[in-house]
Amino acid sequence: MGANTVASCSLAIAAFMAASFLATVAVVAASVPAVYVFGDSLADVGNNNHLLTLLKADFSHNGMDYPGGKATGRFSNGKNSADFLAEKLGLASSPPYLALSSSSNANYANGVNFASGGSGVSNATNKDQCITFDKQIQYYSGVYASLARSLGQDQAASHLARSIFAITIGSNDIIHYAKSNAATKLRNPSQQFVDSLIQSLTGQLQSLYNLGARKVVFLGVGPVGCTPSLRELSSTKDCGAEANAMAVQYNKAAEAVLSGMSAQHPDLHYALFDSSAALLRYIDQPAAYGFAEVKAACCGLGDLNAKIACTPISHYCSNRSDHVFWDFYHPTEATAQKLSSTAFDGSPPFIFPINIRQLSEI
Repeated sequence: MGANTVASCSLAIAAFMAASFLATVAVVAASVPAVYVFGDSLADVGNNNHLLTLLKADFSHNGMDYPGGKATGRFSNGKNSADFLAEKLGLASSPPYLALSSSSNANYANGVNFASGGSGVSNATNKDQCITFDKQIQYYSGVYASLARSLGQDQAASHLARSIFAITIGSNDIIHYAKSNAATKLRNPSQQFVDSLIQSLTGQLQSLYNLGARKVVFLGVGPVGCTPSLRELSSTKDCGAEANAMAVQYNKAAEAVLSGMSAQHPDLHYALFDSSAALLRYIDQPAAYGFAEVKAACCGLGDLNAKIACTPISHYCSNRSDHVFWDFYHPTEATAQKLSSTAFDGSPPFIFPINIRQLSEI
């Protein structure tokens, strides 16, 4: 076979593969018109920029690997889980609600991100420093009403039923509990605390269903005991066993809630991502997943770069892609991308009962 023939075949194969990929993205995008995002700093794309709060990321070295190389309010060196979810669906990242709502001609039909750094299931978590989950749902109820007015009730309901509702919440509640004193834990044992979170979460998820959510992606709590901030509390720099156990309990209970809701409401479908199990693979077998550093943050100051947050005066690592953690709490862009890929196209026990691609095609 001649060189020209080989080259022609290679080009044809490449063109076919590219066309197949674009066709797949187009099909997914056609079936999912928008993403509505709720949660905490793992998905915040700039809401906290508009708040009077200490919980901000609109300064360097955050965003150094984001397109343009500038901080956007994402608690990351680059993109976060909300960005990668949108990319996988062939959509633009949903803009922050507080930026949209200040516009006189806000378009909510293309998706909205309500996530706020510091938010928890409980309104007491980082009180007055963030948009609580309940407040996020309240803001969304206004968006729901706006869509009903602009599209008509039936068309708005159809639009929302095809949209993805992505939720990542619970990490801050568990981290705050893990850092609380012994007296607090004695009064409120960990299982009792998780139960109270789940009781609140049940009502919150039901509220979203009542407001049109039919395709729910729930990103469970990761192994927060392994964040540099909690490792740093240990003399041996090991993961915090209590926090990790609570994350597992919380994720299992959240799955039971969603399973029960889908049994009660046959039109509700969900995909739950076990962030804890998925991320522990990288921590336990870093080389197998392209990582070299699993304990220390890339950006920060002090022991494990975990004493001080990532600020303009902090040190940062030269190779962000081989670190699991960007700062003392948050994953690097590389970690977020790998986790998002597993959530989108993976299988049990990491994402179940279906993955996000399958959810999007319903």
